This record gives sequence, structure tokens and C-alpha cells, in this order.
Amino acid sequence: MKGTDKISIIIPVYNVEPYIKRCLDSVINQTYQNLEIICVNDGSTDNSGEICDEYAAKDNRIKVFHKKNGGVSSAKNLGLKNITGKYIGFVDSDDWIEPDMYEILHKSAHSRDVPISVAGYFKDTDAESVPMSNKEQIPDGIINTKNMLLYPLKRDYYMGFCGYLWNKLFSADIFLNKCLRFNEKINYAEDVLLYTEAIIAGKYIGIYIDKPLYHYYQRKESISHSEFINIKVDILVAYKKVEKLLNENGYSDISYWARGFYCYHASVILEMLQCEIKDHLNDYIKTNKEFPEKIERMRGLLNG
Repeated sequence: MKGTDKISIIIPVYNVEPYIKRCLDSVINQTYQNLEIICVNDGSTDNSGEICDEYAAKDNRIKVFHKKNGGVSSAKNLGLKNITGKYIGFVDSDDWIEPDMYEILHKSAHSRDVPISVAGYFKDTDAESVPMSNKEQIPDGIINTKNMLLYPLKRDYYMGFCGYLWNKLFSADIFLNKCLRFNEKINYAEDVLLYTEAIIAGKYIGIYIDKPLYHYYQRKESISHSEFINIKVDILVAYKKVEKLLNENGYSDISYWARGFYCYHASVILEMLQCEIKDHLNDYIKTNKEFPEKIERMRGLLNG
């Protein structure tokens, strides 16, 4: 399908050499062909950038930008700065999409005259591909602004909707007219925050397609404890900002869902740190023999 509306697809790229070809193949082979594919190489130290250049040499719809490493938010912002399409999609470089994803999303948005269309997705590992289903059904038809904000926060009820950007198609005006950009101090849950900012900025409505079209790949690579903590802290910051946005813009009656997310991610950090403390508790006691009140406090934290 050629299509008259150009769709700009932003793909942030960082050290994804084993996965980037699968991602790009799924994008260039879309049934909707009027695409602008913007790959932003965020200072990769492997061959990811070179692979993007190779694909660009074969397909003139692909534009590659190389930059120093600054995080995924800065990479996506560079992509937003260079789009020329009427619509915008986001694809993570280790994921891939179904061949008709953008045809379906564009048709839904265009036919219902809404600025955002949302599809379901698969959660993929090397062993299986599981479609994410909603526990509560999303009614057919237009989704109002409040539910566009609520569904991502009620994740366990609306797992197929989620607050990520990659299973959605947006009118470019949402980002360009409001000058909305990713917070470059946050590199995890940055999309949840920008999504909330966008919906609130224009009181936007949307539509949901109850069909999984995006493949969200779960890598096996392990991360260090420090990296894990950084991830969780970013998420905590993002959800505090989401809560503030809801409270300040007339949606305080649903902001407790954001606080629920905050509590969950805080509890994961707490659980990990408690294990760390238990592993080193004897050392702490040895170094604080003369300060029993410190030892008592630590035991209280562990038993509390």
C-alpha cells in the first residue's frame, strides 16, 4: 500500500548488532510503503551504525544520523527534529513489527479521524512469542482523553495497551505543534512520561486495535546491580512526574494509579537492597560495635 500520508518511523540504535537487521527488515517490508525511516545511532561501539548505513545505501527511505552517546531520549529527540512525515511511529532497534502494522494503524487513525491509534503487541523471548491480552475489554470506538491516560496506568487490566510509544501511531502535530520532546535526564520510562504529556497537552483521543502487531523482545543479557538501580530510579522519577501532571491538569482522581506504579518499582529496589544488606550485615555489625543504636536501626529496617 503506497499511501498518501508519509509516516516517519524513529529507531534509536545503540549496540544492537545481533538484532538490528531483523528490526530494519520488518520495517522496510511494511505493506504501507510511504515511510521515512530515521535511524539514530547513539554512539554504538559495535557495528550497529555501519549496518544502518548499509541499509540506507539500498533503501532511500532510510536516513541515518550518527551522534555521540547521550541516551535513548536524546536519540529520539534527534529523530523528532528531523521528521517530515504526517504521522510518527517509534520502533526499538531490538524489536520488530508485523508486516501490516502501519497499514492497520494508519487506516484506523485516518478512517476515524483520530490523532492516535494503538495496537496490541507480543512479548517475545528466544523461546516463545506471547500475545498480551487485556483483562478488561476496551470498547470499540473512540477512546476519550481520560481513558487514554488511564489505560496505560491500569497495566494489569489493559496489558495490551501499555504506556509505551512503540505500539502506537501518532499525528506528527502532537509533537511538533506543542514542541514536545523527551526528557533527556530520563532514559527509562521516558516514553510513558512523554505519552502522558502529549495526551494532556492536546486532550487527545484515540482508537485501539485489538490485534498484536508489535514484537517486544526480552533480551537475555544480564545487567549489573548499579545499572538496575539506575533504571528503577529513572522509572520512579518518571512516574512522580506523571502523577504531578495528572494532579495539575484535572485528573487527580486517577493519579493514584501512577502512585501505585511508583510503589511497585520502589519495592523492587527495596527488595534488592535488603538482600544486599543481609549479605553484608555481619560486616556492618563488626564496624559498628560501639554504636548499638546503628545496629538496632539496621535490624529494624530489615525486619520492618
